[in-house]
Amino acid sequence: MVEAKDDFLSKWEQTTTKSSSKLKDFEKECTLGTGSFGRVVLVLHKKDKNYYAMKVLNMQKVIKLKQVEHTLNEKNILRSIDHPFLVRMHYGFKDACNLYMVLDFINGGEMFSHLRSVGKYSELQTEFYAAQIVMAFEYLHALDLIYRDLKPENILIDCRGYVKITDFGFAKRTKGRTWTLCGTPEYMAPEIILSKGYNKAVDWWSFGVLVFEMAAGYPPFYADQPIQIYEKIVAGKVKYPGHFSAEIKSFVGSLLQVDITKRSGAMKSGIDDIRNHAFFLTTDWVGLFKGKLKAPYVPQCSGPGDAGNFDEYDEDDEDEDDEEFQGQEFDDF
Repeated sequence: MVEAKDDFLSKWEQTTTKSSSKLKDFEKECTLGTGSFGRVVLVLHKKDKNYYAMKVLNMQKVIKLKQVEHTLNEKNILRSIDHPFLVRMHYGFKDACNLYMVLDFINGGEMFSHLRSVGKYSELQTEFYAAQIVMAFEYLHALDLIYRDLKPENILIDCRGYVKITDFGFAKRTKGRTWTLCGTPEYMAPEIILSKGYNKAVDWWSFGVLVFEMAAGYPPFYADQPIQIYEKIVAGKVKYPGHFSAEIKSFVGSLLQVDITKRSGAMKSGIDDIRNHAFFLTTDWVGLFKGKLKAPYVPQCSGPGDAGNFDEYDEDDEDEDDEEFQGQEFDDF
């Protein structure tokens, strides 16, 4: 375990630069979320007075769960991206036990929570969010990045009502095909399940699933067991709700194509097949990119440090104590 940890840290530091802040510059406010090998906490930068989401990763858990490559990819990708609909990384630190990534704090909460509270979105609201994700994926794919984990849980809504994609743990930079089995069952493309090797087209499949779920309130492929979900995905038969318009049915159908040569976004015209679809007929792409359009839903936020749109956690139940936020010196990474 010690050798694996040392190798992990060596790889982590190979492409990093010195940061202008240290861990002692941050004050913990509350926990925003927890995961299998880490947690995310809201922190206040004591000097610039800005709020951030600090992702705390336990190195031993990352190694034990064989997530080293994904964690390294996430750090390197976050360092390299800059887009209005993607979460950014600002600082990074490490100590003897944990790695820390300091990200944008998006105080509107997860799309998942909001979608569940309202049931489903109108097609106009679905189009508003979907167009932003199209532009985010266009940017990532131009950098040869496959996201591979699109779902409502990984989409945050900011205080203006615009989206930010977060969690790049499954993202990967590749110009060709890859074979790693990863993702969330309901959103996995058939070529991933069939171990055929896949490319950026898997993101357009998951995008089709997301559009369906936003407008319907549930995903197109679901069952009690993952194997049953996979069988439905590979079959590729979609049953649309009665309230779906012809435009959204056509759009989702063009994305949920088992045959990749017929999938929108993956054909000769590329992303133009998506942008020019009737579903986006009235979309103001430039206005949306510049954040000039009025959002259909604006979260209630009392201020930049308001965590009220996130679930509450009992801070006494955290695995790690709060010593790392008491001003100790740590190495930058």
